[in-house]
Amino acid sequence: MFGSGRRASSSAAAHGSGSGGGRAAAGIAAAAVEARSPTQAKARLPTEAEARLPTEAEVRRLCRLATAAAGVHDGHLAVEFVSAERIAELNARHRKRANATDVLAFPIDGAPVPRGQRPHVDGTGPAGARELGDVVICPEYASDVREAIVHGVLHLVGLDHETDNGEMLALQRRVLAQVGA
Repeated sequence: MFGSGRRASSSAAAHGSGSGGGRAAAGIAAAAVEARSPTQAKARLPTEAEARLPTEAEVRRLCRLATAAAGVHDGHLAVEFVSAERIAELNARHRKRANATDVLAFPIDGAPVPRGQRPHVDGTGPAGARELGDVVICPEYASDVREAIVHGVLHLVGLDHETDNGEMLALQRRVLAQVGA
């Protein structure tokens, strides 16, 4: 596993769909991640879930494709793979839902994009900020980890499938089609 050194600590979290679902100085950078238990000690994911994890290069590519599809070409984000116990803890703390889920997104900079508007790309709007946020994924609950990555990243850049008349999920499908998923 890879370490990101980041924690999901924002008070706002976006949830993934019910369908499953290091930093760099320039461009979109995704930090691949390590599995963590609720106590933040390293934990080993079950073999089956671990086998479904994409490589660090795949994580970075999916993040870049998702942000570019949304018109965001600069910023930092982190992706963390966690246990069911850890994501349930985060879901309870940030969304008041005491159950595990597939993916949570924790935007850091900027406010949510108003309904019907796209994120800004000039650095002045919510998604153009340098720190996009954290995506936390539970491989045990994600039917497709790659879909969960794209889904979480699209939430970080301000898209919301619950309010956008299908735009986010259509964009998600296009990105996944680019990688053959």
